[in-house]
Amino acid sequence: MNHPHSLPCLAAAMLMAFGGAASAGDAAHGQVLYKTMCMSCHSIDYNGVGPAHKGVFGRKAGSAANYSYSPAVKASAIVWNEKTLDRWLANPEKLIPGQKMGYMVPDAKERADLIAYLRQDAARAGPAPAAK
Repeated sequence: MNHPHSLPCLAAAMLMAFGGAASAGDAAHGQVLYKTMCMSCHSIDYNGVGPAHKGVFGRKAGSAANYSYSPAVKASAIVWNEKTLDRWLANPEKLIPGQKMGYMVPDAKERADLIAYLRQDAARAGPAPAAK
């Protein structure tokens, strides 16, 4: 026997499930975006113009080994996770005034895809040593 409120509850649960899946991002598309948008400055494994992304999730901003961060990033209390990376990619200067990254990703879906790729690939690469 069906409860009279079960259909609306089921619909709400489905919306939440699909909404969560959409916001989780598409790592495969994120990899394509990373190669076209990020790799001129960044790599998963090594520092370039920007710091390596290996082990970025859970890492304090400004702490990757052997990279010369701006004083603003080094002094920040930011720890990288989905929320902070989304805010950073949307507008780095707004999140950490005085930082030196001059690139933004205004599209929320592209940010979610990039973050999904970073979570997958940077985690697979293992944690990066922290700066001393």
